Amino acid sequence: MALLRGVWGVLNSLGKSGADLCAGCGSRLRSPFSFAYVPKWFSSSLSGYPKKPMTSYVRFSKEQLPLFKAQNPDAKNSELIKKIAKLWRELPDSEKKIYEDAYRADWQIYKEEINRIQEQLTPSQMVSLEKEIMQKRLKKKALMKKRELTMLGKPKRPRSAYNIFIAERFQEARDGTSQVKLKALNENWKNLSNSQKQVYIQLAKDDKIRYYNEMKSWEEQMMEVGREDLIRRSIKYPAKNDPEKF
Repeated sequence: MALLRGVWGVLNSLGKSGADLCAGCGSRLRSPFSFAYVPKWFSSSLSGYPKKPMTSYVRFSKEQLPLFKAQNPDAKNSELIKKIAKLWRELPDSEKKIYEDAYRADWQIYKEEINRIQEQLTPSQMVSLEKEIMQKRLKKKALMKKRELTMLGKPKRPRSAYNIFIAERFQEARDGTSQVKLKALNENWKNLSNSQKQVYIQLAKDDKIRYYNEMKSWEEQMMEVGREDLIRRSIKYPAKNDPEKF
């Protein structure tokens, strides 16, 4: 079983798909998976569990993004994604088929690996494994969503007056641990006069306006590339005399 985890660890570290590594290797990759027993503690060792293969479009995007970045180093990711999506739509079916075939090949290998593992588990082990897989899947889904939005260039949320104050003063505080610094800065914030706090309140209002304008532009770009699922259902427009209200 240690060998099995080792093989998967190598696959993950190399970033290779099953199709990439199986090309020309015949049945050599199958031998590590022919184990008759899977220890009960296997369900808590999911770091090397087979990953679902990338879809044809995701595979294409992953290949193209570094090339587009090299050609357009100053462009935002959202702009590059828009260009890649356009290129994919215009790609001839014969070229798309290469990516679709690669996905189908990887998917078949993925299913075989999953079935091979599950055949060795007892019913109780299967229940434990399924629960842990679900937890890992939900956690990973949230992380992947966050990474996707970052890659697409989604604007950062506006900061509060308090957060702006902390970020500004934290680097200046030299003594003590981070927890001690935050505690001291929290007291400093409480002791600020209203006029002193007003400076940070105005910065926070300006940041909200920045966020609104950037989000409006970003959502227009997402609409153009067919990502309506990322658009907010309701958009609050800022009042002219009170930028806090949106």
